[in-house]
Amino acid sequence: MSGGTLRLVLGDQLSDRLAALDGLDPARDVVLMAEVRDECTYVRHHQKKIVLVLSGMRHFAARLRQRGVRVAYTALDDPLNTHSLRGEMLRAVATHRPDRVVVTAPGEWRLMDEMSGWQERAGIPVEILDDDRFLCGLRQFRHWAQGRSEPRMEFFYRAMRRRHRLLMEDDAPVGGRWNYDKENRKRMPPGIAPPRAPRFPPDAVTEAVMALVSDRFADHFGDVEDFSFPVTAEQAALALDHFLAERLEAFGDWQDFMRAGDPVLFHALVSTSLNLGLLDPLAVCRAAERAWREGLAPLNAAEGFIRQVLGWREYVRGMYWLHMPGYRHRNALAATRPLPPLYWSGETRMNCLAHAVGDTRRNAYAHHIQRLMITGNFALLAGLDPAEVDAWYLVVYADAYEWVEMPNVRGMALFADGGIMGSKPYAASGAYINRMSDYCRGCAYDPRSTVGEGACPFNALYWDFMARNASRLGGNARMAMPLRTLDRMEPAKRASIRAQASWFLDALDRGELV
Repeated sequence: MSGGTLRLVLGDQLSDRLAALDGLDPARDVVLMAEVRDECTYVRHHQKKIVLVLSGMRHFAARLRQRGVRVAYTALDDPLNTHSLRGEMLRAVATHRPDRVVVTAPGEWRLMDEMSGWQERAGIPVEILDDDRFLCGLRQFRHWAQGRSEPRMEFFYRAMRRRHRLLMEDDAPVGGRWNYDKENRKRMPPGIAPPRAPRFPPDAVTEAVMALVSDRFADHFGDVEDFSFPVTAEQAALALDHFLAERLEAFGDWQDFMRAGDPVLFHALVSTSLNLGLLDPLAVCRAAERAWREGLAPLNAAEGFIRQVLGWREYVRGMYWLHMPGYRHRNALAATRPLPPLYWSGETRMNCLAHAVGDTRRNAYAHHIQRLMITGNFALLAGLDPAEVDAWYLVVYADAYEWVEMPNVRGMALFADGGIMGSKPYAASGAYINRMSDYCRGCAYDPRSTVGEGACPFNALYWDFMARNASRLGGNARMAMPLRTLDRMEPAKRASIRAQASWFLDALDRGELV
């Protein structure tokens, strides 16, 4: 090569319009892609997550080659593989002797911190370009957040709706309301059978990756069996089209409901494709808006879906970069309990957690309410260490990258950031789970009981959480009602509830089946 540009594409940057590929000259430039052990093992990622990323990379490299692009590709089992991105960059610089290296900014702070030293090591310019695939640049987000004492997602979401002209009539939201969340919390009647989500059977490329992952990462969480995630842009587009045509219509009403044996229900299953770069978020939002305008889905469904992509996804990324690296150390509620084994095994008498963890182990997927109000809620109530909970979420989900995982977990689920992300802890008793799922039916525990044998652990843990954190939460207006209820509780009743919670937590710490 000698001259030209070495353009590095990371595993979650599988987009044709990636900034690092802008201006690519096939005659002079080389694209570097590398499967490295460091990225597979900085946490012990679910085996399906590794298959997804590596297969996606191999398919994207083939797509580039079909366009006449020279791709220097390092496979995981290449004997010369240094197994770090920096090592593969330096090896490619020595081989191809480029004038410069160009890379799009990574999504995770750890990689950005490492890349800051690449130029000195390489001895040539290393340009780190902004990732413009997102709908709100980080500079734009900082400008929006500047001076706001409470930079809440709802107000950010409204600004994004205006900026991108989504579901708008002039300067007002269609239907007269910005948010239809209250209409998205209905209990699903029994007997409704959601359409089966499309599956994408592994081709020869994916099968080779599955064999490699099974061999190299057999001790990681989950397995590779029944892998069916989209691994190309074409497959991702088919998955989105199926959702818009078959499931969006009912998504709004029941997006918060949970049902045993059916972890997908009417959800889109496009988060893996969005976070891998196979789908463009603005195109996804415009497609959902078009479905509403064409009468294929009600407004509460289209708005609820767009809010997740345009609102939450962009907001959590902005908050992550606004508050890192200090954000990863926040523990406002001083939670220190180790993560119990049931988060890995799913072995528990609590039916909701057994299903949520079991589905996650099998599928590397659970929808947002399972994550927030089952696994997250239990971690909050039990006082689990935020660092261990963070790591678990990053391990188990195929769509998890630290920029999206950490704010959702440490901020929304655990309130470990003290209210930066959310206005209150998302703490809930068994009554919520019973209302928003069918998990309680047939469970060993009774969601209507708080103390005694067979009482739902979530109930005693809820009030114990309030009592433990009353001084920390006392100034939070949204927590005033439960804290007043706690204060008015008869001392004997309060003591009985806390004793029940203490008994349960002691059993949990001892590793007993609970």
